[in-house]
Amino acid sequence: MAHAVISCLHANLAAFEAVLDDIDQQGINTVTCLGDLVGYGPQPNEVVDLLRQRSIPTCQGCWDEDIVDGLNSCECSYPSQLAERRGHHAHHWTASRLTEDNKAFLAELPLTLRKDKLLFVHGSPNSQHEYLLPDMNAFAALERVETAGAETLFCGHTHQPYVRVLTGGSIRVSVQQRGVQPSNEQEMTLPLRRIVNAGSVGEPRHGNTNATYVIHDDRTGEVSIREVNYDVAKTCRAILDAGLPEVFAWRLSHGFEYAERAEDASHVCER
Repeated sequence: MAHAVISCLHANLAAFEAVLDDIDQQGINTVTCLGDLVGYGPQPNEVVDLLRQRSIPTCQGCWDEDIVDGLNSCECSYPSQLAERRGHHAHHWTASRLTEDNKAFLAELPLTLRKDKLLFVHGSPNSQHEYLLPDMNAFAALERVETAGAETLFCGHTHQPYVRVLTGGSIRVSVQQRGVQPSNEQEMTLPLRRIVNAGSVGEPRHGNTNATYVIHDDRTGEVSIREVNYDVAKTCRAILDAGLPEVFAWRLSHGFEYAERAEDASHVCER
């Protein structure tokens, strides 16, 4: 049975509707969402309402957590002070417009979802805020999957879709016992593990404007990444009409992250 995994909707209703239409056209009835329903985009209530109407199982993303717990829950690193101020603006704008019912829904979302040996998270099993980038150290990546007790780990957060297969992994432990030579050494070879990043529905950052999601075949284990075209200009106009930062519309129309040179080049968000 085919199973769709979506992530990072970011209050972009046009993109979310287009992806749901594509999923329906594939004849897929099972969908899992990896969080970040809100943030940056202009339609937070509309996106949350539609997801709830479709009864889509969902993990809590970092933006969902921040809206509920406040900005102090964030562990992010903004690339510049300007980007940090824009993030604050988007947070306060979103929090002021979300209904109390939808805030309560975000607060109740689980951090992880599990289906047999498949694990679904927003950032990583450790935190909604951790980025599992495609070039992450292989041993660290393998550790994230193995310690979570999963064979395939589905994540989002980076807005860049990828499938990473981890093979030939092994862990060697050497224990030096007092007065015993040589040390007691054990090695465990681990089976194939995978990290699958669903990319982003609402704010793609993979080099083009298409929304992305992944399809997993529960029978064969095959994973495919799908890209969906949608009315980007419609969302950009809604961003500007809402009074959100213009750069949100600009980067959405280009499909990648954008940050000006930091006023303080060494600046890291520490809130």
